[in-house]
Amino acid sequence: MDKTEIITVVPFGRRLGFGQELHDLVVRGINRFTVFKILRAVAIACAKPEFTKCPAPYRPSFLSAKQLRELALDHKNGMSERFVEEALSKGDECYGIFDGDRLASYGWYSFRPTRIDPPELVLRFDPQYVYMYKGFTHVRYRGQRLHAIGMTLALKHYLDRGYKGLVSYVESNNFDSLKSVSRMGYEKFGSIYLMRAFGRYLIHVSPGCERFGFAIEEREGELAEL
Repeated sequence: MDKTEIITVVPFGRRLGFGQELHDLVVRGINRFTVFKILRAVAIACAKPEFTKCPAPYRPSFLSAKQLRELALDHKNGMSERFVEEALSKGDECYGIFDGDRLASYGWYSFRPTRIDPPELVLRFDPQYVYMYKGFTHVRYRGQRLHAIGMTLALKHYLDRGYKGLVSYVESNNFDSLKSVSRMGYEKFGSIYLMRAFGRYLIHVSPGCERFGFAIEEREGELAEL
């Protein structure tokens, strides 16, 4: 039987002061004893005009496999050789912004289920969307909104290819990132709660995630660094 669900998008990213501090304290406290995360699921389907132009002298582009393997040799770029090989093996793409020959900022984009942290967990999502993950900006270039620009340009590319948009998640106590993705135009559509207990993960997915096929499952086997 068909079921229609009305989903209300809730604005977020506001400063909560004491509430934020208490939430962070609780999450960090539980993580002293076991793995506990609350993931805020977010999506974006429209490129904000203010982030669609990359200022000079920066140069945006998708990175080739050869470029990525070379960049992985420098730990300052925030991605290991092992990570790059696994991402490339499943067809993931990386969109970056260069300052000359230096990689200033980048983000990874996946079309298939992807390991998260902890790496024995796998995120699944509706294949009509692209999963954006592992956003990184070199410390020298932070504060210039390069990540927002790179992500928006990648979004435009995927919209042109027929995808509905990007999906991602932010941990509930990462308040700066929540503000940042809200500013980019992401909207929250649900939450995932997970805790490790008795050697397994207890996972609860809020109803809003169903619309985007957003879910996490535990997988066995070799763990990958993400």
